[in-house]
Amino acid sequence: MKTKLPEKITLAHGGGGRLTRELIELLFLKNFSNPALARLEDSAEVPLGRERAAFTTDSYVVSPLEFPGADIGRIAVCGTINDLAVKGAVPLAISAGFIIEEGFSTGRLAKIVRSMKSAAAEAGVPIVTGDTKVVEKGHADGLFINTSGIGRIPEGVNLTCEKIKPGDAVIVSGNLGDHGVAVMNARNALGLSDSVKSDGAPLNLMIAGILKAAPGSVKLMRDLTRGGLATALCEISQACGLSVELEETAIPVARATDNACRMLGLDPLYVANEGKVVIFAAAAGVAKILSNLKKSKYGRKAAVAGRVIKDAKPQVRLNTAIGGSRMILPLEGEQLPRIC
Repeated sequence: MKTKLPEKITLAHGGGGRLTRELIELLFLKNFSNPALARLEDSAEVPLGRERAAFTTDSYVVSPLEFPGADIGRIAVCGTINDLAVKGAVPLAISAGFIIEEGFSTGRLAKIVRSMKSAAAEAGVPIVTGDTKVVEKGHADGLFINTSGIGRIPEGVNLTCEKIKPGDAVIVSGNLGDHGVAVMNARNALGLSDSVKSDGAPLNLMIAGILKAAPGSVKLMRDLTRGGLATALCEISQACGLSVELEETAIPVARATDNACRMLGLDPLYVANEGKVVIFAAAAGVAKILSNLKKSKYGRKAAVAGRVIKDAKPQVRLNTAIGGSRMILPLEGEQLPRIC
């Protein structure tokens, strides 16, 4: 990793890959360092007396604001709820902050707000506070949304990298890459099949179900947004000091999304999602976890994509469909700009 920041920020610094990590570690972590932040997880764990809370925040600057399957409002709500849920927390409430460009259509804003209302109702998590700012025309790209959320971590739930062991399964909750391809198609009018839709979804109820069905089996979960499955696994591998071996033929990717990625020169493993989670779990609990995932409409395509192994050094490897093997590295640069 570099030890010095570049003179200027690039789009790639917001892509969720190696440059994002360097910016966080060299600037934000260096200046804001504390035990909760140092873990660099989807949500920070904050003690509240005898209780434990999860707290998270995220900003959404996606372009275009609406795309097949979702819009900026839905993914703003779902993204924050999911960041709490993968920590094992029960989401309690979220906030919503709006930065609106002068001249933005009130009808369009109302449609997005109704989308947020629908997503929050589906998850059973209220939007309890917020903020509204309007900036001069040309000082924003229509609409930016920030959401923050707080949740309660139940007693006995403690999901950490330290619990991951060789032999643990790596489970993916469904088809990868749909969100990134749907956004790119809408942004650039590529004319791809309408069957490629964003997977934006609140996963808290599905995740609560697997934690209840297989208590103690889930070791760690991660929301697969920027950087996709590949970057998430690389970060987890380095954090736990173990390797991950993936089976290409076992990784769920919809045919339409796979075809689009091939045409565009993209790798589905790096493409963003807004309704998928990777789960590290003890082998003994896999059957119960998969069975429970498949009961949810958001987990019907869940599959065991790989396993944890011990290597000389931590790495992520993919056994390909043609019998070869290749290294999986963190995302370099910006594969899909502004997908969340």
